[in-house]
Amino acid sequence: MKVHLVLLAALLFLLLADANADKPRKLKKFRHKHKTTTTTESSAEDQDVYSIMEEDEKASKTSEEESKEMHKIDEPEEPALLLDPCSTKHCGAGQICDLDDNGEAQCVCIPDCPVETEPRRKVCSNHNETWGSDCQIYQMRCWCTKDDERCLGEKFKHIHIEYYGECREMPPCKPEEMADFPRRMRDWLFNIMRDLADRQELTPYYFKMEREAETNLTRRWTNAAIWKWCDLDGHPHDRAVSRHELFPIRAPLMALEHCIAPFLNSCDADDNHKISLKEWGSCLELEEDDLEEKCDDVRGD
Repeated sequence: MKVHLVLLAALLFLLLADANADKPRKLKKFRHKHKTTTTTESSAEDQDVYSIMEEDEKASKTSEEESKEMHKIDEPEEPALLLDPCSTKHCGAGQICDLDDNGEAQCVCIPDCPVETEPRRKVCSNHNETWGSDCQIYQMRCWCTKDDERCLGEKFKHIHIEYYGECREMPPCKPEEMADFPRRMRDWLFNIMRDLADRQELTPYYFKMEREAETNLTRRWTNAAIWKWCDLDGHPHDRAVSRHELFPIRAPLMALEHCIAPFLNSCDADDNHKISLKEWGSCLELEEDDLEEKCDDVRGD
C-alpha cells in the first residue's frame, strides 16, 4: 500500500513538472508575437507621422514662396543709374568738364596746373617764350578764348607749343631748304602711312587707301596727305586743322627739322590760324583736283 502511494506521488510530481515546463515556452511565444505586432503598428504610425511632416514642409515652402512673391511685388524698383553728363562731353586741351547750376555738362578752363620743377617739363611757345609746362600754355589759351580776366593779351588766344624744352636759338631755314621741304614732307607722311599699314594699325578703309597708294604713284602722296590732314583734325571735327592741332607733327620734329615750324606756318595762307584741305594740299604742292575729303571714311563715322 505504501509502495502504491509512493508511486502515485512520483507520478503527480512528474505531471506537475511537465505542466510548468510548458508555461514559459508559451509565454515566450506570446511575448514574441506581441512584440512583432507592436513593431508593425509602430512602423505604420511612423509612416503616418512622416507623411504629415512632409505635407507640412511642402505647405511651409509654398507659403514662403508666396510671401517672397508678394514682397517682390511690393518692393519698389531700383532707380536706374544716372549717366554722368560729363562722360560724353569732350573738352579740349586746357579744359575740364564740370556741371553748371542746371546739371548740364560744360567745358571750363582747368583751375590749377601742377607745379613742375624738372627742366624737361618746360615748353617753348610759338612766341619763343619758355613756359613751366604744357598745362600752363593750354590754360592761358583757354582763358583768352573765354575772355577771362587772367588772359595776358590778345595774342595768347592762339598760343601753342612749338617744341618741348626751354626756348633756344634755332638756325634760320635757308631758301633752298624751304623749297625742298614739301617733297620731304610728302615722303615722310607716306612712310608713316605705310608703316602703320604694315603694323595693321589702320582702319580697313584707310588700309585700302594705303594699298592704292602703293600701286598708283598718282595717289601715293595725295592719299597720305588726305589721311594726315583728317588725322590732325581733332575735336571738334570742323574740317580744318588749327595751328594748335599741328602739335603732333611739329613739336617732336623741331629738334631734328628746324624748318618744320616755318613750313607749317606757311600752310596757313590766309593767316586765320586754320588750315583747310585746299591749303594743306597747296602747301605740299599737290594738285587741287586730286584732293578729296574722305575724313568720315577714315574715322569710320
